[in-house]
Amino acid sequence: HFVLGEDVYKFEEEFAEYIGAKYAISTNSGTAALHLSLLALGIKNQDQVITTPFSFIATANAILHAGATPVFSDINIRTYNIDPAKICQNITKRTKAIIPVHLFGYPCNMQQIMDIAQDNKVKVLEDACQAHGAEYNGLKVGTIGDVGCFSFYPSKNMTVCGDGGMVVTNNEEIARLVIKLRDCGRKTKYEHDIVGYT
Repeated sequence: HFVLGEDVYKFEEEFAEYIGAKYAISTNSGTAALHLSLLALGIKNQDQVITTPFSFIATANAILHAGATPVFSDINIRTYNIDPAKICQNITKRTKAIIPVHLFGYPCNMQQIMDIAQDNKVKVLEDACQAHGAEYNGLKVGTIGDVGCFSFYPSKNMTVCGDGGMVVTNNEEIARLVIKLRDCGRKTKYEHDIVGYT
């Protein structure tokens, strides 16, 4: 009942509604949420993912576990979040994604980051592991990029009486892939609820 039981599915549904995303998929940790999201986005060997050096090590480790290379882009000294102006300096032909980290609940400048991502045709994975409920321009963080990740570790601002994580997205294909990766091919009740699943 505690692992992928009815209460967990209900929590996924309620969290998706609270965040404002179509899909929320629970994981065993925020680190796993980041890792599975990168895999679902198609990140692989030889790819580069731009992120901030000022974050918990899980952000960079998830990139490494996906087989890609983390490329650190410096922070804005006023916000301590990744500086969009410096992201542009680090983009190469191997760049496939950007991971902004909403540090201490303070949102990154997502408008500029999304503009950069669109101009360079790269994905955006929001690390919102410390930012449950934070908003940027009226949208909750985690719902602005292609996918968002949250942590429920006991030291976070929202916990689940232990460790846990969540992937949120509005993209049905990404949701399906994260579920399959999480469950190693085992179909779950939540997966069957995704419209069009076969």
